[in-house]
Amino acid sequence: ESKKNEIIIENEIIIEIKKNDTFGKVIDPYFQNNIIKNKIINKLNKEYNLKNLKIGQEIYIYENSKKIVKKIIIPIDFSTDIEIEINETKITLSKKKIKLTKYFESNKFFIKSSLYEDGKMAGVPLEILSEAIKLYSFDVDFQRDIQKNDEFEIFYEVFFNSIRGSVSNGNIKYIKLNLHGNNLEYFIFKDEGGHFDYFNKEGKNVRKALMKTPIDGARLSSSYGVRKHPILGYNKLHKGVDFAAPKGTPVYAAGNGVIESFGRNSSYGKFIRIRHNSSYKTFYAHLNNFKKNIYKGLRVNQGDTIGYVGSTGISTGPHLHYEIIYQGKQINPMKIKLPPSKKLKGEELQKFLNESKEIYSNFLFSLYE
Repeated sequence: ESKKNEIIIENEIIIEIKKNDTFGKVIDPYFQNNIIKNKIINKLNKEYNLKNLKIGQEIYIYENSKKIVKKIIIPIDFSTDIEIEINETKITLSKKKIKLTKYFESNKFFIKSSLYEDGKMAGVPLEILSEAIKLYSFDVDFQRDIQKNDEFEIFYEVFFNSIRGSVSNGNIKYIKLNLHGNNLEYFIFKDEGGHFDYFNKEGKNVRKALMKTPIDGARLSSSYGVRKHPILGYNKLHKGVDFAAPKGTPVYAAGNGVIESFGRNSSYGKFIRIRHNSSYKTFYAHLNNFKKNIYKGLRVNQGDTIGYVGSTGISTGPHLHYEIIYQGKQINPMKIKLPPSKKLKGEELQKFLNESKEIYSNFLFSLYE
């Protein structure tokens, strides 16, 4: 083999993308020759939208001993690199898949203050905790249902990128919340349609029609019923619940549906109303602002962020006012009992039961090894 075409790399330069950077701007100092630079940009534009470069993303530039750039690597996602090789004026571009190592993490702890705080202390990654809270928001009112010494168990995938030395979290495989003897236990399963979802031991889907708690890390401040209105100063039936939460906390769509209206009025401030099906609507008020690109008629999925907590309108401080409207009447979100949306049957159920047993034994093995 001739060594003539081998690229000898002497120097690796790592560039971190900052605000207002463009790819052209960051590679500019390394190229005397604009023709080659523009060739690279044109070739790259065909494969990858350079507008997708994110702040904090790294680009790797490799020079030979004469300080001539021979190779550029752009990681475009956790397991894919775009590699550009420059041999005089010849430029070749290839996408390289990085082989990831998959392993599993498990954790088990008692809740002393809150699932979120104790989970953080136990070393569960925040995005996994956030997913867990979302999964349970169909069944659990995090303010009232959790008591001290309730127990939480979780088993999730982790991917390791050995080339970059970086780690990314995958799916939660198994999760269990023991609420003073009442077990909420879910397993992941890929259904016949190829969708991943979570089911309990009997094969019932955990995703109910609407979330009781459509907010990230909620702390509830007032329950449903008659109360003295803190600002208006008279009693009126307060139809809905208030979740006191820091300004800017994301507010989720409580179920799949369509944005029926949004805007601003004097007492509710910035609000959004979602129509879910023929019977149910939900209403979110006092928002600080809406998620970008929200419009009337937009279809949203359960758990999508639609806005952020604020205290617009007549309000004592940052909180979300949340209502469920059933057949035109407001009902108490905390009292709502909703049917599971799917139950596995027949062969699919059998497959699920086999897989869930295996997941559980892997969880135990991982926990105690």
